[in-house]
Amino acid sequence: MSTFGTLIDSQQPLLLAFFNPQDELSSTMHPILKNVAAAMGDRGKVVKIDVEKNETLSQALRVKVLPTLMIYKSGEMLWRQSGEQDANTLINLMQDFI
Repeated sequence: MSTFGTLIDSQQPLLLAFFNPQDELSSTMHPILKNVAAAMGDRGKVVKIDVEKNETLSQALRVKVLPTLMIYKSGEMLWRQSGEQDANTLINLMQDFI
C-alpha cells in the first residue's frame, strides 16, 4: 500500500476507478474514464484499479459496489460515489479540485 500512499499524495486531483473486468457496468466506464483522462490532460490523473488484483486495497477502502469512484488530492479523499457516472460530471468534479 506504500505505492497507493505515494499515488494519492499528488497535488493534482486523482480519480480512482475501482472495477472488475467481468462486471458489465464497470466495463462501460472504461471509455468514459478515457475521455476524462484526455480532458484533464496534465491537470489531473485517472487510475483504474482492478478489485481482484488489488483485494487488500479494495477491502481497506471498503469498496463494495462496482464501479466505485474516488477523487483524492494531497492524500485526502475529497469525493466518493458508487455506480456509473458520465464524463462531464467527472470532469467538472475534477476541475473543482484543481
